[in-house]
Amino acid sequence: MNLPNKLTILRVLLIPVFMILYSFQTPALNIAAAIVYILACLTDLADGKIARKYNLVTNFGKFADPLADKLLILAALCMMLDYHIVAAWVVMIILAREFIVTGFRLVAVSGGKVIAAGWLGKIKTTLQMITVIAAIIFGKNIYIDILFYLSAFITAVSGIQYIVQNRNVISDITSK
Repeated sequence: MNLPNKLTILRVLLIPVFMILYSFQTPALNIAAAIVYILACLTDLADGKIARKYNLVTNFGKFADPLADKLLILAALCMMLDYHIVAAWVVMIILAREFIVTGFRLVAVSGGKVIAAGWLGKIKTTLQMITVIAAIIFGKNIYIDILFYLSAFITAVSGIQYIVQNRNVISDITSK
């Protein structure tokens, strides 16, 4: 288990810590939750940079890193949905895209292929993380709504791009 993979696992372990802190919905604990969330986001930045710089890219990392990102984002969105900070349709778009992309990855892995995250997917993840951090700190307001709508749009576009770019992987596997 190399350092980037350990950072990915740490990101997953920080999710319940974030959720517990954020569940109290007090200003001080929301700031603490935001700090934990930011730390988890920074592990995403660090694991990728370290893996590429020191040639520590693994199949586990290619699969687990985006999965950890999805778990982190979706945990926050589910809580924010419960607190009426984000619209259900926004969460559904993000959730649907993540299930579709994860499904693609699982099918590819079953065929011996690993599909790494693309650049638009990385932009999507960054925008979602920034939006969630802003929503944790500032709560619901028109600017947060706009950020969530933009996140939903970029998420949908990145999902369509992902499917189009990787359609050959799926057709190769299903034709066998």
